[in-house]
Amino acid sequence: MPQVANASSPPQPQRLIGYARVSTDDQLNDAQVDELRAAGCHRIHQEHGSGISRARPVLIKLLKDLTAGEVLVVVRLDRLARSVSHLLQVIEDLEGRGVHFRSLRDPIDTSTPQGMFSLQVLGAVAQLERALIAERTKAGMKAAKARGRLAGNPGLRERRPEAIKAVSQAREKLYLDELISSAQTWLPMVRQLRPQHSWDNVVRVLNRRGHDWTVERLRRAVHRMVREKLAEPELLVRSPRRAPEDHLMKLVAAITIADPSLSLRNIAAQLDQMGERPARGGRRWQPSSIRALLDEAQRFGLLRS
Repeated sequence: MPQVANASSPPQPQRLIGYARVSTDDQLNDAQVDELRAAGCHRIHQEHGSGISRARPVLIKLLKDLTAGEVLVVVRLDRLARSVSHLLQVIEDLEGRGVHFRSLRDPIDTSTPQGMFSLQVLGAVAQLERALIAERTKAGMKAAKARGRLAGNPGLRERRPEAIKAVSQAREKLYLDELISSAQTWLPMVRQLRPQHSWDNVVRVLNRRGHDWTVERLRRAVHRMVREKLAEPELLVRSPRRAPEDHLMKLVAAITIADPSLSLRNIAAQLDQMGERPARGGRRWQPSSIRALLDEAQRFGLLRS
């Protein structure tokens, strides 16, 4: 009698992807690479860059390309993140996409309960750190005021050019760091939708996914990423001009690209929530109208068949 195969198939082995970083060009990644290879990493991405800066193009591309079921592996936590808050932000985004994270020399492995507990402890430490910094800042300002000193930068109060320039440069660096640290949460969607879709539609899709963009801020952000060679210049190409009645077709196509799993009824509900009205009248969208718009979007090349 033939044996019946076990209904529960064995779990698939995890695909380990390594990331190694050293601080200066004269350092070598050999030790990290050897350790990652010994841990079973299928691929290892190497980068030279300071731990202070978040401008790491290799890491940005790696985070974008990771897919569900893969595990990002580093030798130590400081190889990936510049702070606890940055680490938590990266891990939260990875977990939301079904990607796990593991540090070989630290008790962090998000595929295990123990590793998740350690991550929660790190989160509590980061929250305490922010609270202590805020408390020390307030105490310092209060002490300075009691001694008759004004808070703030004396150079700025006196309008010194060198002080103004320094502050401007610091703000620009902070802005770029913030863009880079958050890029994996919005840039992939921009890449999917631009330049076939207008900036207005891209913003609407992103904001439906929990962001808070305006067209002006998103265009500025993409311009800056392109200038830093962290995004493709093609994203800035003018979107094709179409007749005004094509607005709904492009919006439905953008919603579908953002989440291909949505049913016709789900898309109709989103349009109702956005306040969009059916082109042929009526108060609510019907699945048949959504189907017609999707068919039209395919004919225009906005969606693949």
